[in-house]
Amino acid sequence: MTRPTVAIGALGGTIASTSSADDGSEVVPTLTAERLAAAVPGLGDLATVRAETLAQLPSPSLDEPTVLRTLRWAHDAVDAGATGVVITQGTDTLEESAYLLDLFWDRPEPLVVTGAMRVPQAAGADGPANLLTAVRCALATSSRERGALVAFDDEIHQARWVAKTDSMSTSAFRSAGFGPIGRCVEAEVVYGVPASRAPALALPAADTPDPRVPLLATYLGDDGHVLDAVRDSGVDGVVIAGFGAGHVSAAMAAAVGRAAERMPVVFASRTGSGPTGRAMYGYPGSEIDLLARGAIGAGWLPPVKARLLLWALLATGSADPARLHAELAARGTP
Repeated sequence: MTRPTVAIGALGGTIASTSSADDGSEVVPTLTAERLAAAVPGLGDLATVRAETLAQLPSPSLDEPTVLRTLRWAHDAVDAGATGVVITQGTDTLEESAYLLDLFWDRPEPLVVTGAMRVPQAAGADGPANLLTAVRCALATSSRERGALVAFDDEIHQARWVAKTDSMSTSAFRSAGFGPIGRCVEAEVVYGVPASRAPALALPAADTPDPRVPLLATYLGDDGHVLDAVRDSGVDGVVIAGFGAGHVSAAMAAAVGRAAERMPVVFASRTGSGPTGRAMYGYPGSEIDLLARGAIGAGWLPPVKARLLLWALLATGSADPARLHAELAARGTP
């Protein structure tokens, strides 16, 4: 019987980090994709593994162009016959990388992102188990047509909802409000919801300029000074992480209005769960006020993912107000 093929692309991160210090500190990404795969018991029995090291970076140093190069590599892997693709990386930006991949992944084959909270040298290292779960997920027929997924701690999450919610725990990833869509139980991948996904966006050309889209979190006493400075610095769009359902101060609201005259402005909730409002509050800085000033609500999308969607639309030249409204309405709704 011919075994299926899974492609594993490694970007670095804790899952690939080692230490030369006696106390195990000062870890840095050093392990190749081949060594990561070789450290997982039983992996070779599941599939023919094609492992490639794409980068050896800590996840805070990843950026959109690197993720899109990874996406193109994943396309090539599927075109060469891979049943599914697994990407390993650091956890700090994993929720963002996974969502950016999901926005552009246009294949039925599973694309699964995973990582680790403990380095391979640590007692109870979680990297091998997470990688094994990710491979099982990538090979499962039931994982097809679901876009990009995140496999972590035996749970499977949709890329658009998952977030890192703990700085140290091995169960760091959660999908607030909705929970995981599946689990790996006794080596079997089980989903609790039917396969579905939003249509993929057109992939920007490799030489497309990288849009500048800052993310600003509002705070007590925010007078809009930072937003005014950002507006005048030549950025292409901005996302505001607002209080509660997307609210800001009256002074900040005035700055939002000034910014919206020049570029797309999206407001999201900084709470970590729940959507932006549409029609409840009417004071200066409320959702009704911000919408009237030309800003657009992110719905259920958290700030970092609203930013990536705006970045993606700008990168493809399709961030006109009507398209942006439509995409946020479609992708910011469960």
